Amino acid sequence: MTKIYEDPRAALEGLLFDGMTIMSGGFGLSGNPESLIPEIKAAGVRDLTVISNNAGADGFGLWMLLETRQIRKMISSYVGENKLFEQQYLSGDLELELTPQGTLAERIRAGGAGIPAFYTRTGVGTVVAEGKPVEEFDGVLYVRERWLRADLSLVKAWRADPEGNLQFRKTARNFNPVMATAGKVTVVEVEEIVEAGAISADCVHTPGIYVDRIVKSTINEKRIEKLTERARETP
Repeated sequence: MTKIYEDPRAALEGLLFDGMTIMSGGFGLSGNPESLIPEIKAAGVRDLTVISNNAGADGFGLWMLLETRQIRKMISSYVGENKLFEQQYLSGDLELELTPQGTLAERIRAGGAGIPAFYTRTGVGTVVAEGKPVEEFDGVLYVRERWLRADLSLVKAWRADPEGNLQFRKTARNFNPVMATAGKVTVVEVEEIVEAGAISADCVHTPGIYVDRIVKSTINEKRIEKLTERARETP
């Protein structure tokens, strides 16, 4: 059975339902599954819990699902300059579980590795630790964090072969590879689909065993979050 689907809508067919938990890759504006997110918006599913480092930016990425109020809860590490995210949280319309960035990545990795909990010093003595067990090891306090898993992981990679082996580029590797391991179903959009064996074994960042469906991206904007330019000085 092929893992390759003809378009983003087909790649998500039969997977979406109200109240589901979705992991969405990306770091800032890099590595967002920007072709798949609009199809979730079009499907109209609601009460979503979304696990993502951030929630896109004005008019881009997960911002689309915030605008339509399809997201009930975000599990994130960075609100950033997403004004809609900020407004909905401050008004009480959006539930937020704010997690330190490294802890978020480790919770996702733990979910993919089958590790239900782990201890970290990050967040001890802050609001991050509220309601969580805190234990002492060798005279130091650690807070216990739980794994994160999802009904669906949405991933963006640079290249894939028909078996689902993935190769990422640069910052897109931050969250996408671990999310690919932590979803019951993982759907990947890629810039290129190459022949089997075209990706060297040393360059496979995510093995195909974690990938269920592949689709070629229809949107590859590669936006720059902030651009500051300075006139070149004359020698």
